[in-house]
Amino acid sequence: MSNPAARWALVTGASAGIGTAFARELAARGQHLVLTARREDRLAALAEELRQRHTIQVQTISTDLAQTDASERLCAELEARGIAVDILINNAGYGVAGQYPSQPWKVHADFLQVMVTAPCELAYRLLPGMQQRGYGRIANIASLAGHVPGSAGHTLYAASKAFMIKFSQSLGLENRDRGVNVCAVCPGFTWSEFHDVVGSREQVSRMPKWMWMTAEEVAREGLDALERGEIVHVTGRANRAIKALVKLLPDRFALNLIQRRSKDFRVQDPH
Repeated sequence: MSNPAARWALVTGASAGIGTAFARELAARGQHLVLTARREDRLAALAEELRQRHTIQVQTISTDLAQTDASERLCAELEARGIAVDILINNAGYGVAGQYPSQPWKVHADFLQVMVTAPCELAYRLLPGMQQRGYGRIANIASLAGHVPGSAGHTLYAASKAFMIKFSQSLGLENRDRGVNVCAVCPGFTWSEFHDVVGSREQVSRMPKWMWMTAEEVAREGLDALERGEIVHVTGRANRAIKALVKLLPDRFALNLIQRRSKDFRVQDPH
C-alpha cells in the first residue's frame, strides 16, 4: 500500500544515469514518482523495481522533449491522470560532440529544445500549482561546466548549463518566500553512460579518479541541497575547489588553460 502523505515528483531523463539515481533516491525518501524519458522499456523496468522496493506509486510517460510540444503534452497528461507535481527534477540532457559547424542545425536546435526550452517550460507550467499549494521543489541539473570557461567541442553544452544556473538563481529568488525551493545542481564528472553516448569515454577515462562521483552521490547531495534551500550547489569537494580556483584566475589565463585541456574531456569533431 502506498504512502498517502507522499508528494508527486516528476523526473525527466529518468531512464539512465543521474535521472535514475534521482528517481531511486526520491523513492527511498517516500515520494510518488512520474518517470519520463524516451526509452519505454527502461522506464517500465525502473518503475517496477521501485514499486517492489518502496511503498509508493510510480507512473511512466514516454516523452521526447526534443519535440516542441512535448512539455505541453506531458503536463496535459499529468492533469488527465490527476497528478499534481510538487517536485520537478529537470534532468534530461545529453551532449553534442564536435565543433559547432560539424553538425546540422537541426541537431543543435533539438539540443537547445531539450536542454533549455523544455526545463524552462516545465517549470513555467508546474510552478503555479506549487505556488498555490505553498510547497514546491525544482532541481535544474546544471553542471560544473556552467561555472568554468567554455571548452572547444560540445559548443552549446556549457552555455546551456550556465543558462540553467542563472535561470535557477532568478527563479529561486522569486519564489523563496512562497514555499518553493529552486536549485541548480552542478555535478562534475559523473559515472554514467553520458560519455559513452557522446563518444568521449576514451578521453575522460584518463581523468584522475578523485575528480569523479557516482550518480547516486550526486542525487543524494543534490536533493539535500534543494531541501536546505540552496539556489546553486556544486556537488563534491573537488568540484567546489575547481570552481573556486577558476573564479580566482584572470579570464585570459583561465581560457588558455581550458584551451590546452579541452582535448582531455571533449570530442573536438565527431568520428
